[in-house]
Amino acid sequence: MKQATDGLQLKLLYDGECPLCVREVRLLERLNKRGHLALENIADPAFDPARYGRTLEELMGHIHGQLPDGRLVTGVEVFRRAYEAVGLGWLAAPLRWPLLAPLFDRAYAWFARNRLRLTGRGDACENSRCTVHAHK
Repeated sequence: MKQATDGLQLKLLYDGECPLCVREVRLLERLNKRGHLALENIADPAFDPARYGRTLEELMGHIHGQLPDGRLVTGVEVFRRAYEAVGLGWLAAPLRWPLLAPLFDRAYAWFARNRLRLTGRGDACENSRCTVHAHK
């Protein structure tokens, strides 16, 4: 998948073995006309989680994104920033609304804990690179 560097707003770290995740990433990739979003598949055998100061288990536990200054953001904040990067910030605006944000955060936390089962992958993947443990 295309990696952008000029004007980069977010590098999205995604599980390339998660069917739902890949579908979302493909949509974001198509919308990434300005190149403000970069994508990195953390399920790739060559992926090194140490570059991000995290373990693969931590990165697989819930979605992460890296900001241009190197800081990591997680959870719903990654989706907010990813949609802003591709020019659909208006679509993600409700994710920031004070009354709705906590609901979206809880819904995503539930999804992250259950995504392997929900996407038909059981509790772990065949290559064991996508084992998910509950986020603390």
